[in-house]
Amino acid sequence: MIYERNDLLKYQAALYIRLSREDENEGPSESIANQRSLLDAYVQQNGISVYDTYVDDGWSGTNFDRPGFQRMIADIEAGKVNMVITKDLSRLGRDYIMTGHYMERYFPEKGVRYISLLDGIDTGVESTANDITPFRAIMNDMYAKDISRKIRSVKRDKQRKGEFIGGKPVYGYKMHPTEKNRIMIDEGAAPMVRRIFNMALAGASCREIAERLNEEGIPTPAAYAGWSRKRQGVYAGKWSAEQISNMLQNETYIGNMVQGRTVKVSYKSKKCSKQARENWVVVEGTHAPLVDRACFEKVGALLRSRAHTRNRTYDFLLKGLIFCHECGHPLAVQNRKNAAGEDVLYFVCRTYQRFTGAGACTCHSIKEKTVTDAVVASVRQLMGAYLNPAALLPIAQEAVEQGEKEVMPAAEMQAAQRSIDALTAQLDRVYMDRLSGLLPEADFARIFQRIRVERSLLEERLKELEQKSGKTVFAEAGARELVCRFLEKAFTNREVLVSLIERVELTEEKRVIIRFRCKRPDKAE
Repeated sequence: MIYERNDLLKYQAALYIRLSREDENEGPSESIANQRSLLDAYVQQNGISVYDTYVDDGWSGTNFDRPGFQRMIADIEAGKVNMVITKDLSRLGRDYIMTGHYMERYFPEKGVRYISLLDGIDTGVESTANDITPFRAIMNDMYAKDISRKIRSVKRDKQRKGEFIGGKPVYGYKMHPTEKNRIMIDEGAAPMVRRIFNMALAGASCREIAERLNEEGIPTPAAYAGWSRKRQGVYAGKWSAEQISNMLQNETYIGNMVQGRTVKVSYKSKKCSKQARENWVVVEGTHAPLVDRACFEKVGALLRSRAHTRNRTYDFLLKGLIFCHECGHPLAVQNRKNAAGEDVLYFVCRTYQRFTGAGACTCHSIKEKTVTDAVVASVRQLMGAYLNPAALLPIAQEAVEQGEKEVMPAAEMQAAQRSIDALTAQLDRVYMDRLSGLLPEADFARIFQRIRVERSLLEERLKELEQKSGKTVFAEAGARELVCRFLEKAFTNREVLVSLIERVELTEEKRVIIRFRCKRPDKAE
């Protein structure tokens, strides 16, 4: 609903104020105090009732997930606010797509009147200023993009100078209290970092190190920094082998500043993409090292020597289908030698494998073949209720007939005929050379005999092909054998399993639970 200007008393206004770090460079006129003073004077002059003032200090205009803005939207949804007033359009936002969404769609649909003081925009009245609002939004977006490009250039320059521009230094370091963009050793965490390197140097694997730290209750880097857990579950708050591996390969611990490992995909998005190692910005000797280079290189060599063991993969029928019933995570597979020295695959719980000492789950160890056989037997029972060998026989007969027809393809006959024609033409040329005296008698006899033999063999082959091309022999025994082979192999076909099974779960008691995508006749597990 749109109200006339002389009906302002019917409005409950939201005064929205935003200031970002980029806006601070524009001078004091953009300050929170200045915006508040300007908006207060306007509503007092026009007798507008203010429901609340919403402030976002330090938030970019390209981000609409600002706390103050979202609180204002919640009050609009609740019917408490029907007017929004800002100093200018850029305070509302600098993303022209989202700004246009609120200006052209959201506010009108909610009956909200929007006023931008300095731009002369007032959606409650007809005005040419309203007509050029989309262009103002685009200009604000271009400004935000230009500012983002400049900031990115400045940050890149600081990275090349070895200045730290991240939010939090890596575990074992902290910000220098007096020198800007410099880091120093955190004596509270440094001993643990050195201990991790010493454990790796002594031959402990990354998983073993993580297990030991979890058993001792050592806080993770996130817990040490006081960060709230974003991820919940059995892995939350636990050291992991991947985390240890990243630490042991981080050159920051030998005094090198390593930055630029990720970049934002867009100035409008918080999402970051990983960069290739050659695109990282590495500056040597920017701060005190936590470990010496010799130790770091030895640990790196140990990690590389075990790379082949960490990267081993095994192919098995239930790959990607089998999970732990208790924790819900995929089961891992391990290769073990039996008494005869043969390789045998075992399923184990990945959670237990990674956090053995934490008691997060149990081993669930069982032979891969045992579980696979149980699943195949269940699939065989399910498919047996639907597959009738007699019904498959006509399909097999058609396949056999088609196969017999294609045993001697027409392409082979065409090739044989072309070769015969070529040899005949060659014989004609040899004969003409003999008559003209270009080819001696002895050579003529030898070449003529060889070509005739080759052509005779091809002619016999062509006759065989012509005879078999029109002859179809159907053997009922062959069709039945084809049906039997299909029924035997269908139950162990991975494509069939994936289409039939949603997931397989293994319980702590080694019970196999199969969740089919279709309903089973007996519902047996």
